[in-house]
Amino acid sequence: MMVRNVVMLMLFVTVIAPIILYTDRLGSIHTSSSSSSARDEFAQDVTAFPFNAQTGRLNLLPQELSTLKEPIGVVYSDNSTKSLPETKESEASTNHSHQVSARVLSTTTNEQDLSQKKDNPIVQVTQTLEQGNQLLADSGAKPATSEQNTNNASQNTEIKLDQQSTQTSVKVDQRKSVKTISEKNNHETTIPDGRVRHLKDQLIRAKVYLSLPATRNNPHFTREIRLRIKEVQRALADASKDSDLPRNANDKLKAMEQTLAKGKQIQDDCAAMVKKLRAMLHSMDEQLRVHKKQTMFLTQLTAKTVPKGLHCLPLRLTTEYYSLNSSQRNFPNQERLEDPLLYHYALFSDNVLAAAVVVNSTVTHAKDPANHVFHIVTDRLNYAAMRMWFLVNPPGKATIQVQNIEEFTWLNSSYSPVLKQLGSASMIDYYFRTHRSNSDSNLKFRNPKYLSILNHLRFYLPEIFPKLNKVLFLDDDIVVQKDLTGLWSLDLKGNVNGAVETCGESFHRFDRYLNFSNPLISKNFDPHACGWAYGMNVFDLEQWKKQNITELYHRWQKLNHDRQLWKLGTLPPGLITFWKRTYPLDRSWHVLGLGYNPSVNQKEIDRAAVIHYNGNMKPWLEIGIPKYRNYWAKYVDYDHMYMRECNINP
Repeated sequence: MMVRNVVMLMLFVTVIAPIILYTDRLGSIHTSSSSSSARDEFAQDVTAFPFNAQTGRLNLLPQELSTLKEPIGVVYSDNSTKSLPETKESEASTNHSHQVSARVLSTTTNEQDLSQKKDNPIVQVTQTLEQGNQLLADSGAKPATSEQNTNNASQNTEIKLDQQSTQTSVKVDQRKSVKTISEKNNHETTIPDGRVRHLKDQLIRAKVYLSLPATRNNPHFTREIRLRIKEVQRALADASKDSDLPRNANDKLKAMEQTLAKGKQIQDDCAAMVKKLRAMLHSMDEQLRVHKKQTMFLTQLTAKTVPKGLHCLPLRLTTEYYSLNSSQRNFPNQERLEDPLLYHYALFSDNVLAAAVVVNSTVTHAKDPANHVFHIVTDRLNYAAMRMWFLVNPPGKATIQVQNIEEFTWLNSSYSPVLKQLGSASMIDYYFRTHRSNSDSNLKFRNPKYLSILNHLRFYLPEIFPKLNKVLFLDDDIVVQKDLTGLWSLDLKGNVNGAVETCGESFHRFDRYLNFSNPLISKNFDPHACGWAYGMNVFDLEQWKKQNITELYHRWQKLNHDRQLWKLGTLPPGLITFWKRTYPLDRSWHVLGLGYNPSVNQKEIDRAAVIHYNGNMKPWLEIGIPKYRNYWAKYVDYDHMYMRECNINP
């Protein structure tokens, strides 16, 4: 028995014990190898899990109906303005990860691609966790468990995605706000005084609503809209721009807008509203037509009316003139009046102050004033005043002559057809029948200047200056800005008249001034021919006499005795008389429009030798265009004794 036990023990030690030890070692090796391969399989195959499958704690990325792909960039994230806290419970983190709504762009590349494995976010997270655990182990800290690692990775990824989404949404919001502000600024820039216009539009809409039956049947709304109308009217007052509005204007605008919205809901008859708006539009058009007609009439009336100061001045000068001795009434240097070698100007005017500006501005810019001679012709009423002004205010070294048109005994109705027509009963009736319904609608043809023979005296230059060869004709509503002596050396190439053409616009062509329905006009002239301007004209008196221009003028005036060829004025007969006898001057010599056009090019004004206030808005009238008045006013001495006595101010 003893021997048996010893044999069994030796057998266990030599046979069974080595088997057990070997088996245990194989099991440990198998366990370690299976663990490593499982990790690799997890890292490689976890991206193939469908998002809708049961994943347990695997909440690293948001779920969608497709398989997980490599994230490239976040486009937009809703409700992503709040970032996650730095520390949370693992379960709260897991629940929150299901609520993050992010859109992830994914590629459709091959999952077997090695580059995808290299850039796979799960592989990167796993490697990061391993490195972190290794560092913690080296430092003696407790490594994170697999469940904690998964939760931390999920939380870190969620925070990163939320931060990216938040940054993207902030950028989008910033772009939207900047765009909104930019659009608002552009709107305010392109539409100046927008609030004033808006308030006025609201008033119109409110008055339309107030006149409709549906509004009248609603007393409460009627009271409300009337109150809003009064508030907006008080806010507007006399405001013409937004800066004139009170501070509460925006509140009134919003309140009115709300009331109008109510009114829109009340109205159920669109046809009635359309009918009312059409009636208002027709009424406004009619009012506009009436106001335009009244404006034209008042403008013409103002142009015809002599201001009080300009009426006082000739009276004061006339009184002083007749108090002088006969020897004191003469001008010096009268021997120069007929010298053809000098520069002679012809000026026909009954306006003392206007004539003074023409002479002063010309002499101021003349290189040699002593060689300039001014021939002024006026009417009997202003003759003494005109002479007295230039006796008291001589034009430097220049020579001055003032003549009375009444002294031209050769100018009578038997010689001049126009003089006979101006004194006829039909002409007087034409001017003074404005109250009649059949009167001419164009009031400018009734200007009294057309009744003055001074206006037609320009057609008799050779008779007035028989010993002169060339004359520069100037209107009394011009200002000279440069030396004009160069005009006398121009070669007019056999033409009689040198003038600046005005065909830049359609209404300055012949068909604007002449009646081409009359065969006498249509057979002899071109309706599209370029017109030219009076105001500054060089006349060759020798060619005038050779071509018998005065007789030609008389012939056409006789043909127009019934005003069927043209209306009144001097430009239409001038266009006819000097047809194909006009030499075009450079435009810089003469710039027109300062008496009616507020948009004359400033560079053209600065370059011009002569600027012309043609039109009704003369610089000496209150209706003159303000920005052009100083060109004229700087040649007027407002401190002069006579100017102060007559209260003439700039």
